Amino acid sequence: MSRSLVAMRYFKLSDDMDIPGRWELGTPTDAQGQDAGSWLFMRGEGVQVEGPLRVPIYQPGRSLDFSLADAGAVPVVTARVATLLSSLAPHDVQLFPAEVDTRREPYFLVNVTRLVRCIDDEASEEVRYWKPEDGRPEKVGRYRAVAGMRIDPNKVGDARVFRTWGWTISLIVSQDIKDALEREALTGMRFQEVTGVLGPRTSQPPRT
Repeated sequence: MSRSLVAMRYFKLSDDMDIPGRWELGTPTDAQGQDAGSWLFMRGEGVQVEGPLRVPIYQPGRSLDFSLADAGAVPVVTARVATLLSSLAPHDVQLFPAEVDTRREPYFLVNVTRLVRCIDDEASEEVRYWKPEDGRPEKVGRYRAVAGMRIDPNKVGDARVFRTWGWTISLIVSQDIKDALEREALTGMRFQEVTGVLGPRTSQPPRT
């Protein structure tokens, strides 16, 4: 059956912080040693960077296939994850080779290039907007807080990996991307559904 004829489900992809002894990654830097973190890679658009990128290990521990560096903002992945994303969502991501401290294996920083205005205010548990009286004129009209997020699938279009307009900290993937990642038993990921009736719907891939 065509993907367009089936109601697609979407999931927030985040770091699984419950993995015992896991590592945590710091803020990426470019070839000049300049910060290349969330300010650059959370815009939901294509970017240019001077490589190679380097990612420090903020807290040593078990390495993972998927990690969010720079305080939970920037995806850093192994070649297995990068290959899957480039195959299934080539128009939604940029992949930049990245060196993770002294690790020999290749890693990639993922820049999500799709920004979709699809948060369903009515269906979400709570949303708050920046107002003129908040003293941040550059943020007026954008989300100040989003709890229990729900999105409107009809507004997503053909995006499979994207950030949500006005609340770009959220990284969303379609069910087919989620299923593909879980089939590979990749580590470090936590999924929470953002479609359907609001409720505790959390799914995690098997740990190895």
